[in-house]
Parts: sequence; structure tokens; C-alpha cells
Amino acid sequence: MVLQGGETSGVDRLPFLQKGIVAKLAEATNGIGVILEHRYYGKSLVADDFSTSNMRFLSTDQAIADMAYFAKNVVFEGFEHINLTAPNTAYIAYGGSYAGAMVAFLRKLYPDVYWGAISSSGVTEAIYDYWQYHEAVRLFAPSGCVTALQKLTHIVDTILTSKADTEYVERLKAVFGLGNVTRADDFANSISSGVFGLQGQNWDPEENSPDFDYFCANLTSDTLLYPGLASRRSEVKELISEGGYDDEVHPLTNPMLNYIGHTNLTVIQPCLRRNYTLDGCLTNYDSEFYHRDNKTHGRWRSWPYQFCTEWGYLVTGSGVPENQLPLMSRLVDLNYTSYICKEAFNISTVADVKSINKHGGFHISYPRLAIIDGERDPWRAATPHAIGLPERKSTIDEPFILIKNGVHHWDEYGIFPNETTADLPPKPVVEVQQAQVDFVRAWMEQWRESRGEHKEQTRKDL
Repeated sequence: MVLQGGETSGVDRLPFLQKGIVAKLAEATNGIGVILEHRYYGKSLVADDFSTSNMRFLSTDQAIADMAYFAKNVVFEGFEHINLTAPNTAYIAYGGSYAGAMVAFLRKLYPDVYWGAISSSGVTEAIYDYWQYHEAVRLFAPSGCVTALQKLTHIVDTILTSKADTEYVERLKAVFGLGNVTRADDFANSISSGVFGLQGQNWDPEENSPDFDYFCANLTSDTLLYPGLASRRSEVKELISEGGYDDEVHPLTNPMLNYIGHTNLTVIQPCLRRNYTLDGCLTNYDSEFYHRDNKTHGRWRSWPYQFCTEWGYLVTGSGVPENQLPLMSRLVDLNYTSYICKEAFNISTVADVKSINKHGGFHISYPRLAIIDGERDPWRAATPHAIGLPERKSTIDEPFILIKNGVHHWDEYGIFPNETTADLPPKPVVEVQQAQVDFVRAWMEQWRESRGEHKEQTRKDL
């Protein structure tokens, strides 16, 4: 068996093969693991620059076709005497996130090439206005953190919209230390960065980011964590009152001051350390940057081109239902988040999500296609495990597993045997990885039987 990981870039992915789920599955099946690099990422370029005209060969379907071509034509160095091409050899694809969607589509589009696929946090449903990204925070983050952020965001939006022609807008920006940020939407977006941290949580200490925990700790502390901001207390109290929370001035004052302190540490200081002006650092309207398309400065363009043309996933606050307080400012709307599409690629139309969702979207299903997702993953709302979808029965043929408390493709990661403890990996990860070993072994038994081999035949050691 050849186990293949679909990745955007193969750079720095060696641990993925050494100790993650690919390594476990390769060992369990006497297979080999391979990581493919997606066209237009890493060194896999098809043109001399990233100009819009040269990006026309970048699409999900073409990248999937690359994976099929690879499996049908590859010759591995050192194994030239063995035919390891598909369908002579069983290929099973593994991918996480965007790559998870790719391998799900791959299994359905090229069933005679790929014997099976494991889609981990596979975003199989393309969604243009992906306001649901923050639903994982709303539903699974500490309730005190969620409530505080909703109220503080509401205060900010009330002042930026209802009092747009008053002095309070400039006073609000100034109290955050962002008085030099010209546009209200840039300001609102800049102070929203902390809520994106949930995706960085990981059970593996080497992969885990504590940023979201720090962010919530700031918003839920009853004490002022930044003594230097005490002089802004009276100003914050007045802004809270003007923002519509006159009866909650006292309980919201320290959380707002801590929010300001956290913004200074995580947003303002990094800009200043790079000698940027705050307006230059934080604006979404940097035309000069968007026009950079050479090999040195244009590599950032690959994924934006894909989400502008096919996938969407523009995370907004404006899309949140009116009867629900958002966790990110409503000023961060589709006009704001799609600006990069207009300016960088001259794309003013909505992404063609139908070109992706034609493959099955939320309801994709196929024999020997496993769907693995995380309960608390911000991307869960774009997967077959999205809340509100009909329940599916998990079978060996079509595994359908939700990792309890899991975030983004938690099954991918691993640690070496000498690093394990009573808590690492956590039990849900141990269970899902064992399930993957079991069903992939079963798939390989089916492979041997399909070729007329006795199921107890000794597997060849590659």
C-alpha cells in the first residue's frame, strides 16, 4: 500500500510522516508514506510569476487530477524494479482541512485509482460567506469569554455605526491605541484577531498555540491585568455607557481594559517592531501589496486565488443572524473581506462554490471514504459533521467519526512512543487513530480479496 498525504506544501512536513497518523497506518499495513505538494505551492510552480493570467491553471479539480496522475505514473527511486503504480498498488489518500476535501473528492472522482481516502476536517462544502467560522467559539468556548466578547463587540459596533458622526468613534479608536487607523472597518477587524485563535488549539504540545486561552483569560478576568491602563478607566466607562451598556459599566470595565491590553500586545506591538505605521500595517486596502506577483513577493497569492475563484470562506461578522450577537464586528462584511479578490485578481463576482459543491458538499459519501472531524473545530460547519445535518452511521466501509473536544484535524498529529503519557495522546485521539488502523487494515483485506489473493497471505514488505 502507498499512503499519500495531500498537502498544499511539502515543506517542513517530515514529522507528518515520522510520527503522525500516516506513519501509524504505513506501519500497520507495511506500506510507504508519501507527501505530495500542490501545484502553485512550494516549488511546484507552473509559471514564472503569480500574475492573474498565470494563475488560470490553479483549480481544485486540476490539483486532484495531479494526484491521480502521480499514482498512475510514479516510479520511486530505489524501487524501479517494482510496479508501484495504481491500480496495481493500493493507494489510500489522507488529507486534512482543504487537503481533506481534496482527498474526499479524489476518491469519488478517481475510484479506480485510489482504493480509499481519509478526509480529516475536510471542508467539503464551499461557503462564500463563512460567518459560521466563529460558531465553534460561541458553542464551545468558556461561556464567560463568549458573553464578554459579544458585549464588547456590540459596544464597538454601536459606537462605530450609531455614533459614526460623533467624537466617540475617534475616542474609541484612541482608547485602543489605534487612533492612527483611518478606517473604521480596519479598526474593527484589527481588534478581532483574538477570536481566531481557537483553531490553533492542539493536543500535541509542540503544535498547540495557547493564544486563544490567553485571549479568553483576558476577557474573563475581574482584575486589571495591565496596570498601565488604569488611567484609561474613566474613558472606558464612558464608552461602555455610550455603547448601550450603561447598566453593566462596572462588570465590563476591566474586561474592556484587558481587551485593550491584549490588542496592544498582539496587534500593535508586532506592527511597531516591524517599523510599520499602524495604518499601513493594519489596513485591508493596501493596493501596492496586492499587486505584488513575482516569485519572491507573490507566493501569498495561491490560496487567495483559490478562495476568490472557488471556495469563498470569507469570514464575516455581518453574516451572523440579526437575533444573535456576533463575536466579530459586523463592519467586517463581504465588501471588506472580498476586497483582496477585486484588487489582487480583478475578481468582482462571487466565488463559484458550485464548482466545489458539485462533488457532494455536506452529503459526500463513497465506499472506503472516511470522514473524521473535530467537535470544536471552527471548520466543522463546512464538513459533513456540521451541526444540524442528519446523523450518519459509522461503518468500516464508510467511517464517520467526530473526535470529542477535537479541533482541526487532531487525528493527523502524533508523538513518539517514548513521549506518551497518561494524558497524551488524549483518549479520543487514541481511539480514532486505532479506528483508522482497523478500518484501513479491513480495506486492505478487501483489496487482496479483490485481486484473488487469500486474505491470510503474508503481505509483501516494501
